[in-house]
Amino acid sequence: MKVIDFECDTPTKEAVTDTIRLIHEGRGFDKEGYAQNMAPGWAAQIGMSLDEFNEVKATEGLTVLALKLCEVDMARAMSNEDIISMLDAANVQYACIGNAGRRASNEDVAAFAKQYPDRLVPWFRIWGDEGDNGVQQLEAGVKELGCRGFEVSSYREKRYINDPAFYPYYAKCVELDIPVRITTGIHLLSDRAHDYAHPKHLDQVARDFPDLTIVAGLAGWPWVADLVAIATRHKNIYIDFACRRVKHMTAPGSGYEMLMYYGNRILQDKIIFASGWGTSMVPLAQLIVECDDLPLKDSVREKWMYHNAARVLKL
Repeated sequence: MKVIDFECDTPTKEAVTDTIRLIHEGRGFDKEGYAQNMAPGWAAQIGMSLDEFNEVKATEGLTVLALKLCEVDMARAMSNEDIISMLDAANVQYACIGNAGRRASNEDVAAFAKQYPDRLVPWFRIWGDEGDNGVQQLEAGVKELGCRGFEVSSYREKRYINDPAFYPYYAKCVELDIPVRITTGIHLLSDRAHDYAHPKHLDQVARDFPDLTIVAGLAGWPWVADLVAIATRHKNIYIDFACRRVKHMTAPGSGYEMLMYYGNRILQDKIIFASGWGTSMVPLAQLIVECDDLPLKDSVREKWMYHNAARVLKL
């Protein structure tokens, strides 16, 4: 079965360098909400016990630990060739890069994609507060760098999905005929409102931009039912389930029941596989194999894993 990964982490040295930059700018992942959920995995990667991790967090702060984690990531960073070999081993024909939680700069993402134009689809990201200059950079990113999509994580900027700051970017995406991928669902930045990425806000965006192709990233949990309902209202809204393991999505009471039910029926042409394997800390190939357990008809599984993404990306 052919596969397109709509969110593929690329933990190269360039990606780690950009992660360090964001941490120093106060825009990194060194936040309490992340630590509460990921501390065991982070501690193991750094070589600490959980008690040691929490002690350093209490005495020196999360930023120190985040930078230690970056040191580990830098030491084990993958090369571009390693990334392609990983895709080959997982039977991934195309991978979207530059739209994962940790990624390289737009320029580095585009340069990597130019090395492998038949395998990689680069995405562009910029902060909404860049205003008109940011919109110009987005246009240059598409026309000059070759980026083929725009990523929005509104909660990182303490904005709602339908914040007016994003509207010039959405309009530019329509003009450039590229999709926008908007993170939906609960986020882990506990210093700000929990509902910045609530999928209900997509309804207004889709109404205001009926020609904008929107991919709702991360499936909108715990508001999955809202996202499913909104996706049935708008022909231009798709849903990916990045950073979600099948065994959790299909477990009783998981909250994904409506996605499973309608995704096998009226939304079968709108659901897209995305691994987010770096966030899940599970190998890409394993996440793809686990998709065999999705309760889908074979024809629908092929749509989820390849054809729906190919249509959005015009492959």
